[in-house]
Amino acid sequence: MARLQFGLIVKIKNKMIKKHIPNFITCLNLFAGSMAVYYAFQANYPAVLLLVIVAAVFDFFDGFAARLLKAYSPMGKEMDSLADVISFGLAPGAVAFSMLQESGLPLWLSFAGFLIPVFSALRLAKFNIDERQTSSFIGMPTPANAIFWVGLGYSFSELLIVNNWLILIFIVVLSGLLVAEIPMFSLKFKSYGWKANQLQYIFLLVCIGLLAVFQLDAFAPIISWYISLSLIVAIFKK
Repeated sequence: MARLQFGLIVKIKNKMIKKHIPNFITCLNLFAGSMAVYYAFQANYPAVLLLVIVAAVFDFFDGFAARLLKAYSPMGKEMDSLADVISFGLAPGAVAFSMLQESGLPLWLSFAGFLIPVFSALRLAKFNIDERQTSSFIGMPTPANAIFWVGLGYSFSELLIVNNWLILIFIVVLSGLLVAEIPMFSLKFKSYGWKANQLQYIFLLVCIGLLAVFQLDAFAPIISWYISLSLIVAIFKK
């Protein structure tokens, strides 16, 4: 009887631990994103790049863990969105703000960088209630937008600081893409066959080439390639 009770207690504890593992990973995403915000305000773009990539890895694995452990919860869904607003909204917004400040623009105009977290929040709220986005996206996903911005900060900040009008154009265009009614593909694989995943494989093959050539400078070009390919597919599907 005592052994049975002990086994029951262990089973309950394991179930409770499993329930909280995805949320713990989401908290790691949020922690990495918060540090990225700090370093963005210090204009330490290499640190921001590293931390946003770390946050993106945690963002992938929290969902993976939830599916693997069957630990879905309304709280987990809300936590995921809140973490993403910081890691993939505020962090890239802080990068844009810092570059605009470094370029010598007045403070009030540099605040344009914070349109990025505003539109990222709108994108995430829209995603949470949009049942069309189960296997693909409508509008640019926030992690892709974040990686584009931190890639710009890491590789092209010196160029953009002397051409600050480009930063403002990127803010307007990418903020629009976040909430645009434009279908964009995801990297979810239901199978690994070529026929069902041609688009994803073509994208990944080009990404490998870009990484081989540009290495750490490839992040912004990779997201540009993602946007371009999504737009091409959307145009030809009409």
